[in-house]
Amino acid sequence: MNRVATTLMALLVLLVIATLSLFVGVIDLQPKNLFNPEELELLLVSRLPRTLAVLITGSALAVCGTIIQLLVRNRFVEPMTAGTGQGAMLGILIAILYFPSASLIVQICIAATMALISSIGLMLIVIKLPATKPLYIALVGLIYGGIIGAGVTFVAYQADLLQYIEIWTTGEFSGVLQGRYETLWIAAIVALLAYLIADQFAIVGMGRTTAISLGLNYNQVVVLGLITISIVTALTVVTVGMIPFVGLVIPNIVSRLYGDNARLTLPITAFFGASLVLICDIIGRVVRYPFEIPVGTIMGIIDALIFLWILYGRERHAR
Repeated sequence: MNRVATTLMALLVLLVIATLSLFVGVIDLQPKNLFNPEELELLLVSRLPRTLAVLITGSALAVCGTIIQLLVRNRFVEPMTAGTGQGAMLGILIAILYFPSASLIVQICIAATMALISSIGLMLIVIKLPATKPLYIALVGLIYGGIIGAGVTFVAYQADLLQYIEIWTTGEFSGVLQGRYETLWIAAIVALLAYLIADQFAIVGMGRTTAISLGLNYNQVVVLGLITISIVTALTVVTVGMIPFVGLVIPNIVSRLYGDNARLTLPITAFFGASLVLICDIIGRVVRYPFEIPVGTIMGIIDALIFLWILYGRERHAR
């Protein structure tokens, strides 16, 4: 199956799942009752914003996962577990401690700034590691993110803010309503803009020497990639919390099936990412109905199985 057919099929599946998501919840919502004012209000205020938030989050995180893997030239790194997500958490904590009356936009800017600083720190560490030991980068990324996360937890404990930490570390969409998710559209726009320079990210993935020899401004593209990752991560953490592994498993699946041409595979990556998060969100709503399991928990279980397939499955590229 070629990429065009796969993309169309992925889009069709995504539309079906998104439609299903609109009618899954504690309050029964039937398509035939949508003209009822109360049913229509429920759809517009709660169900539709939640579905859109899930789609944006999944697609943007998957795209950012591809970008960071190209920047560090390692398939076992993703923003939420390698320091960027923890840096965004640190930014939110700083905003709460020192700027408690700041607006949401100011909090997002602080979170994005700290996420960018954390990402730069990871890059500075990665360039010192031997290229012949790819697992070192993944392990160092996990340790690096863990250290930042531990620091955030310690400070939050001292300030009696552990409850806030739990909200940020457990990604879920139950609190998404109209008027409380719109900042995620910025993440969608940023991810779309990143697609415009997808070819340059692919060249960066060949290595610094090769990229410079091809006439690419290596440092500029790396900075743009880090800014993209930081903004998307910060917006996601502030709005719905940390949702790990999307940026890890989806880029790996797409790479194994369709190769590393970022220009051609990023749309498929976005569709797969949105579909995976949406499926996990629906499962979380129905497995213990009428209660909800956070989507981050469901993602951890499903992605563990997917990751095992990635490790032991045979690589196959579409033609």
